[in-house]
Amino acid sequence: MPKSRSEKGRRDRGQVAIEYLGFIPILILVAMAGVQLGLIAYTAIQAGTAARTGARSASLEQNYAQDCKDAVSGFLAGGTSCSRADLGTSVQVTSTVNIPSIVPGWDFGTASKTATMPLDH
Repeated sequence: MPKSRSEKGRRDRGQVAIEYLGFIPILILVAMAGVQLGLIAYTAIQAGTAARTGARSASLEQNYAQDCKDAVSGFLAGGTSCSRADLGTSVQVTSTVNIPSIVPGWDFGTASKTATMPLDH
C-alpha cells in the first residue's frame, strides 16, 4: 500500500531538522571568525590611539608610558606596552598591544603602531 502525502511530509520535516543541526557548527564557526576579525581590527585601532597619545605626552615631557596605557580600553591595557625613541627635534612612541583571542589556545600575536610628534620647547 502506498504511503499517503501526509506521512511523507512528516518524514521530510524530520530530515530538514537533522540537516539544520548539522549546519549549526558551521554557522557558529563563521560567527566566531567574524568576531575574532573584528577584535583584531579593534586592537589595531587601539594601538594607534595609544601610540598617538603616548607621543603627544612624550613631546610635552609627561609620563608617556602611563598615558599610552590609559588610552586603550580596560581589557586591553594589561597587554599594552610603549617604547620611546628620541629623534632630536621630535619623539617617536611605539605601542604594542596583545590581540585577545576568543578561541582558547590560539595566539594572534600583537598589534603595533608608531607615532611621531615634534618636541615642545
